[in-house]
Amino acid sequence: MAALKHRRTVLERVEKFLSETYFTDCNLRGRLFGDRCPVASLSYFQAPRRIPYDEAVEQDFRPAQVGDSFGPLWGTCWFKVELSIPTAWAGREVHFIWESDGEGMVWRDAQPVQGLTKEGEKTSYILTSSLKETEPHSLMLYVELACNGLFGAGKGSMIAPPDPEKRFTLSKAELVVFNRDVYELLVDLEILLDMAKLLGEEDQRSFQALYTANQMVNVCDVMDPSTFPAARDLAAEIFSQRNGESQHTIHAMGHCHIDSAWLWPYEETIRKCARSWVTVIRLMEHNPELTFACSQAQQFEWVRSVYPGLYARIQDFVAKGQFIPVGGTWVEMDGNLPSGESMVRQFLQGQRFFQEQFGRLCSEFWLPDTFGYSAQLPQLMRGCGIRRFLTQKLSWNLVNTFPHHTFFWEGIDGSRVLTHFPPGDSYGMHGQVEEVLKTLKNNKDKGYVNHSAFLFGFGDGGGGPTQKMLDRMKRMRDTDGLPRVQLSTPDQLFSILEKDSSHLCTWVGELFLELHNGTYTTQAQIKKGNRECERILHDVEVLSTLAVARDSTFQYPASQLQQLWRLLLLNQFHDVLPGSCIQLVVEDALQYYTEIRRAGAVLQEEAVQGLCRDLLQPEVGSTQSTLVLNTLPWERTEVISRSGPPGAETLAMVTVPSMGYTIVREPLLPPQLVTVWKQEDGSVVMENGVIAVCLDAMGRLTSLQLVGSERESVADGCCANQFALFDDVPLYWDAWDVMDYHLETRKPVTTLLKPLNVTLGGGLRGSASFSLQVGKSSTLTQEIILDATSPYLRFLTQVEWKEAHKFLKVEFPVQVRSTNATYEIQFGHLQRPTHRNTSWDWARFEVWAHKWLDLSEHGFGVALLNDCKYGASALGNVLSLSLLRAPKSPDAMADIGYHEFTYAVMPHQGSLQEAGVIQCAYNLNFPLHTVPTSSAQCPTWSAFSVSSPAVVLETVKQAEDRPEAMVVRLYEAHGSTVVAWLQTSLPVKEAMLCDLLEQPVKGGCLPLEPGGVRLSFTPFHVLSLLLVLEL
Repeated sequence: MAALKHRRTVLERVEKFLSETYFTDCNLRGRLFGDRCPVASLSYFQAPRRIPYDEAVEQDFRPAQVGDSFGPLWGTCWFKVELSIPTAWAGREVHFIWESDGEGMVWRDAQPVQGLTKEGEKTSYILTSSLKETEPHSLMLYVELACNGLFGAGKGSMIAPPDPEKRFTLSKAELVVFNRDVYELLVDLEILLDMAKLLGEEDQRSFQALYTANQMVNVCDVMDPSTFPAARDLAAEIFSQRNGESQHTIHAMGHCHIDSAWLWPYEETIRKCARSWVTVIRLMEHNPELTFACSQAQQFEWVRSVYPGLYARIQDFVAKGQFIPVGGTWVEMDGNLPSGESMVRQFLQGQRFFQEQFGRLCSEFWLPDTFGYSAQLPQLMRGCGIRRFLTQKLSWNLVNTFPHHTFFWEGIDGSRVLTHFPPGDSYGMHGQVEEVLKTLKNNKDKGYVNHSAFLFGFGDGGGGPTQKMLDRMKRMRDTDGLPRVQLSTPDQLFSILEKDSSHLCTWVGELFLELHNGTYTTQAQIKKGNRECERILHDVEVLSTLAVARDSTFQYPASQLQQLWRLLLLNQFHDVLPGSCIQLVVEDALQYYTEIRRAGAVLQEEAVQGLCRDLLQPEVGSTQSTLVLNTLPWERTEVISRSGPPGAETLAMVTVPSMGYTIVREPLLPPQLVTVWKQEDGSVVMENGVIAVCLDAMGRLTSLQLVGSERESVADGCCANQFALFDDVPLYWDAWDVMDYHLETRKPVTTLLKPLNVTLGGGLRGSASFSLQVGKSSTLTQEIILDATSPYLRFLTQVEWKEAHKFLKVEFPVQVRSTNATYEIQFGHLQRPTHRNTSWDWARFEVWAHKWLDLSEHGFGVALLNDCKYGASALGNVLSLSLLRAPKSPDAMADIGYHEFTYAVMPHQGSLQEAGVIQCAYNLNFPLHTVPTSSAQCPTWSAFSVSSPAVVLETVKQAEDRPEAMVVRLYEAHGSTVVAWLQTSLPVKEAMLCDLLEQPVKGGCLPLEPGGVRLSFTPFHVLSLLLVLEL
């Protein structure tokens, strides 16, 4: 009899046949598991910390039962599980079922064998696929239960602060018979049902799938497994009907994005990696076609150290080509805030690790979940042997839809990389029909590109692929009506994309994420720690490298520096440096910065001793003097503080050569001293012969002029250094987002606690200070400082911050008109509009910068410099620096407490390049080092200098593999084509160009000429050199 053609009833009939809720007494789903029996014995030990297996199994275990709850949050419970499989189950597939809202790991024979996470659809461990009489029927397992979920333990919502009272319940622990034939039939029907629903009523394949599913229900008697093969044959007929040659091909790759820290601490991530990866290895053993792309060298290193047996198995599957290291970086770092050198080190540490451990470099950069991508990344990728890039995060854009999925991305220097965004807009697919159809339909490069990536597996909190995902995709391998799905590798996909790349579009400049722009400011202490530690490691490397060149007995601290760099790089992970993590992670990150500061100070002192040992020896009869060291590549004349009488400091003006030192006895006198005077109306005027400023009683700039110029920097009728407080309540992502509507809530900070008062009356330095109340309960104290000869005015700021959902900024309305402002990024700068003409412009209402931003018109401009801030904006003629936020999730205490930071304003004639804005921002961030001495000698020594102000010598370090060589890294900072000479006083016998991995470039030998080494630069080009020393 012909079936009725009522689509809805047929759909619902099939749905109910598969339902986990309805009619489970008589539908197919209810037959998935057969007989059950409880575990023979269950006992537990609650560990106060994360402990290794060998220690855990020696503990005293107490009885436990299903239904018990365990804790506390972040604790660990070890369970001893004794199993006895009934002999009547001979020939059956037997699973151990474990369901808990914590994350579990099964240990068997002292090795981890599988993760068990309910949220990751992994609740069963297969004991045997067909129980044989010869197999043991009694066995013992251990289950290590982490008292946290896949996404931590937010109280009330995923991103809420963790609930310290949360308990974790064991809801199932039993043995079951698993009916594999029912499972296979369920997967068949799920695919057919989804095809029927999602292909739509206008597609005949939808009806073919639907009526095949309906017929399968007719054929299938759930009480009689002998009817299942006929039902499966009906499904196989549909799945075997092939596509045409033009069908889109999906390259499916297993993946498990694991945040190195986020809603859980670093230590838990180590276990997440083990739980996820051991499960992947187990899947590979049963599915040799499975491929798995895995990034982050740090996570491999964790597993190598803590789980050596698992790591050895991973190495085996890497050799087989199934477990595929990707990315080439130490962690999946933030794409905006790390310095250029930090980004180089991400690749250097990552690629070297993959080469050493697996004998291969990664050929693709893998950064799917980072909050925007710097326009300097293409050049850095190319310099590290990478020409391919995969991400998907721009699919999160709030305002504009990014126009491509496969394209060339071109950086600020012109370097290009082939870039692919998986069109399914996810790195955590589940192998479902809906996802493959979205991948097909969403592809924005139809006609040009007929291949795309499909990353499947639970992610963020770990989990990875499941057998069910694989089984779904096997049925969609080449089924008419669906895109082809083939298990593939990143290399296979990109190789195909490269062959068909001649017609691809090119995107020039940054990949700006139109979301999460609060992360430029959240957790200010982490931002400050990052900037300070980048500086510390820079200075230690410079001074240590110079010490080696001057003193053959000095040992370069290579291993210590690698350890400190790896800590810094770890903290640059894309949920740590942005501040979008829980309080536990913040505490860990700040502790790592403390360690870098502590160890860095020791290493720096040792390097100075090695470099200047003779000068630091006390000499009888010599007068007190000061050794001053400069780690930047240009001469600097600045005011310093030096030790005076016991307990006192005195000021001195010094000139220190480029990347060198001098000893100061008699300080210089500037051409003009700083003058400071307070006027009757309470305002304060300061002048140093370079700039003249007038401040009102609230510390606001009413005038800022270059001396000798009539040009006023502050906009008419306005005050600069104006603090403003905004309401800051985003739509959901609290620590991540600041929304455009916050700009409508601006409130100037005007409550004066202590009016401006002169604190230093002039000479080498003048200053004045004041205090404000900010919001309901916060205070801000600021000392405004003008040094002799300085072209900028500094604002040393201290804040006791106690706000909630508020955003503090400081504004500088300037008398400059330009449609673009300029912002420093890694190894260069870029321009962004100061208007909001288009939606693309408006979406950049809050942007990021590094050490400076500048607004200039022809012949004049004003720059804002800073020592630890990243959030900024320029709208019209107002430059704003973002100072502090106060989100409450996922860290309820984010930013609450004491903050100290410095920013500066610098008016200038000419362009920012001609005025030396770039150099001044470096000077603010890299203070001169002073060491008391009593040496009778007065030498001045310089190691390096560069002939062109357009070229910055950024890095001096020992080469990784050649102790007799050093690496120097320079970049063109002005955006110009230039020839520069690198001059050195060091005994260099050979110079050659190298890439960012420090491998010599073919034909890169450079002649050593009387003027130094001649180098050619194009705009924003980064050059690295190997200099071999005569030691």
